[in-house]
Amino acid sequence: MKPRILVDADACPVKDEIYRVAWRTDVPVTIVSNSYLRVPDHPLVERVVVSDGFDAADDWIADHAGRDAIAVTADILLADRCIKAGATVLSPAGKPFTTGSIGAQIATRAIMADLRAGGDQIGGPAPFGKADRSRFLSALDEAIGRIKRLG
Repeated sequence: MKPRILVDADACPVKDEIYRVAWRTDVPVTIVSNSYLRVPDHPLVERVVVSDGFDAADDWIADHAGRDAIAVTADILLADRCIKAGATVLSPAGKPFTTGSIGAQIATRAIMADLRAGGDQIGGPAPFGKADRSRFLSALDEAIGRIKRLG
């Protein structure tokens, strides 16, 4: 099975890292966004621009996810859809979304949304840093290797 990478690209901070890993490992990448994004002119990189409709990029990614796909997203609900389609899912910080963890992550997301809606002042995620980038690169390499071994 040949792996492929699907990127929820509008706010993805690790696109350059994804390109480098894809070129080194000969894995195709699809960059999915609601607006035109610049991507390298390379045979392994495909750009898909979807409508600006609500969840259009998420719908496209979920519809194309499967056992051979590595989806990169920070969107917990999209991660859940991709996991259900059999894909490997990584956050841009390199943390995997799994069948064992996604339920708790969805519940936490709902609690945080309720707190914000109630006017509570809660902090956001920690700033994205060098350690996150490193963790992501390691997790992506591992995911690619695992899918190649299954093939």
